[in-house]
Amino acid sequence: MTAEITGQAMATLLDLSRRARHAADASVLQFLAVNDSHDLVPYRQAALWFADGGIQAVSGVVQLEANAPYAQWLGHVCRHVSQTGSQPRPVGPSQLPEELAADWNDWLPGFGLWLPLTADGKAEAPWGGLLLARDTPWQETEIALLAEWMDVWCHVRQALVAARPRPWWHGGSGAPGSRPWWKWHRVRWAIGIILLLQIPVRLTVLAPGELVPANPTVIRAPLEGVIGNFQVKPNETVKAGQALFDFDDAPLKSRLEVARQALAGAEAEYRQAAQLAVTDPKYKGQLALLMGKVEERRAEADYMQGQLERAHVVAPHDGIALFDDPSEWVGKPVSTGERIMRVAAPGDVEVEAWLALGDAIPLQDGAPVSLYLNASPLQAVPATIRYVAYDAVQRPDGNYAYRVRAGLEGKTDHRVGLKGTAKLSGRWVTLLYWVGRRPLAAVRQLVGW
Repeated sequence: MTAEITGQAMATLLDLSRRARHAADASVLQFLAVNDSHDLVPYRQAALWFADGGIQAVSGVVQLEANAPYAQWLGHVCRHVSQTGSQPRPVGPSQLPEELAADWNDWLPGFGLWLPLTADGKAEAPWGGLLLARDTPWQETEIALLAEWMDVWCHVRQALVAARPRPWWHGGSGAPGSRPWWKWHRVRWAIGIILLLQIPVRLTVLAPGELVPANPTVIRAPLEGVIGNFQVKPNETVKAGQALFDFDDAPLKSRLEVARQALAGAEAEYRQAAQLAVTDPKYKGQLALLMGKVEERRAEADYMQGQLERAHVVAPHDGIALFDDPSEWVGKPVSTGERIMRVAAPGDVEVEAWLALGDAIPLQDGAPVSLYLNASPLQAVPATIRYVAYDAVQRPDGNYAYRVRAGLEGKTDHRVGLKGTAKLSGRWVTLLYWVGRRPLAAVRQLVGW
């Protein structure tokens, strides 16, 4: 009779082992553990527990509610039992703390059996376990059969997990029980990332920039009037004394003619009084008054003559005439001192950039600047910071920015007015600070910390 029972048990064990080896995934294995193990040894309840996941499956339940009181209590029981040894053994309320033992009879039958799950049968802390419970005591032969079945089950489980595709950053197989491998790889990756984030890098920001004249001569309106015509074209090279533009001088010429006629009349009146003063003493007292009137008229005529000459503006030195479309100026009334154009000396070029308020990092005089022009994006124009404006000014797009001027380190063939993107370099910082500066600033603005 014993041999017949032993043979039947071995046949059941072989069948369970075969079904485990052909399991498609881990969920099928879990079902075999908590439900089909009953074919090998009868029991009333079973629960499968993993150290890193809690209760995974319960006999007779299709989907386990992890937050249910029964599942929570079972998890605490299994965790406590797993810490008391790595060998299969019967368990009961007497081996549990009072707070767990008090609920044993409410949830489980009187006799429990703990089957630890270890890596390749090694005597180490188990990574899980199978808890069985029934109303009768457990026999040694039953415990041996179940221990052999769980050893086969663990081997299949490890093979399934090892065959599962792993992310490239994980080393080893990731199978249960191989914790030292994946723990070490995670530690290595963490150390590598920390060391990488400590690499010193230059704190840089990007800002719109362009090439501008460094010390241009501003040509302003010398008088109030209407511009008549331009003698040069935009960006044209001019020589010293070359005519740049003219005002409409018709009103000036008429006023000059009136002043000259008034001067001629005053001089005639003075000569007449001087002739009469020879014979009539009363005219002698009027000569001084008439002379003052003559000087006044002469001053007016000289002033109008000077205004007429100033209506024709010439270049103060050699350079390039920088101004907008002439058609926008011709016929436009301007006031005295209004800027019309600039004359920049050839080669006198520097970089102007506009630093946004959110990118206002500390920039020292002499810090490097690289201007990548839109016309030549692969070749940077090197420069060094000359000054950063103290106050932010409003740009045409409505945003506020700080003006940055940087002198070129050498000559450039690019003309004034070309635009691009300027990379401004600040102090040396860690890669962690470089990456997290903008996100941290955004979080500070959001939470006010």
